[in-house]
Amino acid sequence: MDDKAPLVQFLGLTFNVTNLISITVVMLITFFLIFWLSRKPAIKPSGKQNFLEWIIDFTNNIVGSSLPNSTGQGLRLLAFVLFMVIFVGNQIGLIFQVKVGDFTYLKSPTADPIVTMTLALVMVVLAHFLGVGKLGFPKYFKNAYLSPYAWMFPLNVIESITSFLTLGLRLFGNIMAGEVLLNLLGSIAFPHGTLASISWLGFIPALAGEVIWQGFSVFIGSVQAYVFVTLAMVYVSEKTIVEEL
Repeated sequence: MDDKAPLVQFLGLTFNVTNLISITVVMLITFFLIFWLSRKPAIKPSGKQNFLEWIIDFTNNIVGSSLPNSTGQGLRLLAFVLFMVIFVGNQIGLIFQVKVGDFTYLKSPTADPIVTMTLALVMVVLAHFLGVGKLGFPKYFKNAYLSPYAWMFPLNVIESITSFLTLGLRLFGNIMAGEVLLNLLGSIAFPHGTLASISWLGFIPALAGEVIWQGFSVFIGSVQAYVFVTLAMVYVSEKTIVEEL
């Protein structure tokens, strides 16, 4: 992708303005979406309340399949919020992409590896933190790195690193690839990025391709939100549950 992000310096740190704006927009959309869905709850749910309860049951089942214990009970809200934020973050770039000059100011934040790797790092650190808290450090260390046999310590260390990398890079790769293809189709219809440069020979097939690919990208974005939350819960279970041999 040829996207350029404006950078600002603050207290010696460099901040990516595109990510700051995109993440803020995703948080606001997610908040107001859940706020709207949760208005006027009724004993006999219908419409938007049914939809919200379906999402909650869906994420609760993800947690319950890996963590059917008290640890899982405490992670249900996190799984719900994580799923909603990633889902909205995956879709926003399909609807809105704001570019001014050479800089992009709004896109899917999950199309940036810094964002997805940060999410993965948070979940991996949380898994280890919960493991130490529940099992105590000696038992956690034995379960995480010396199980089922002590000689597997190097392999378990490598697995921990690759789990972190694959969790973040899988999400980034899928969303970034979708946005690259959409930009490519847009460049076919508008070779120079303006209405005056429209190429009618390429516009119609590019428009058809955009419609088809956007529909498929909605599916991919939904699946990737599900996969991220599922794998995060699996990693937590691996660090907090001792398997009996």
